Amino acid sequence: MDLRDMQKVIAETYLERDLKRGVEKTLLWMITEAGEVVDAFLKNDSEQIRYEVSDLLAWMLSFCNLVRIDLEEEFVRRYGRGCPQCMRRPCTCVIK
Repeated sequence: MDLRDMQKVIAETYLERDLKRGVEKTLLWMITEAGEVVDAFLKNDSEQIRYEVSDLLAWMLSFCNLVRIDLEEEFVRRYGRGCPQCMRRPCTCVIK
């Protein structure tokens, strides 16, 4: 399944609820999920990390659906050729 298909699955499953919740609350849920990824990481709980990153992606896709962003298209536009700064894979930018 590609990213566009994932976004479609999330829309088919949750778009009605997401529309009722609204963009702002959906964004807050997405940020909460990012915090749960951090918490699982700090606890060194690899099973929980896997669970939480999938939730984070689902909430990001919900947010993108609400603001009408095709995440796959935007990702390819920004990172499809490698690093957006040096345009290389692997990145050869100097780390500051």
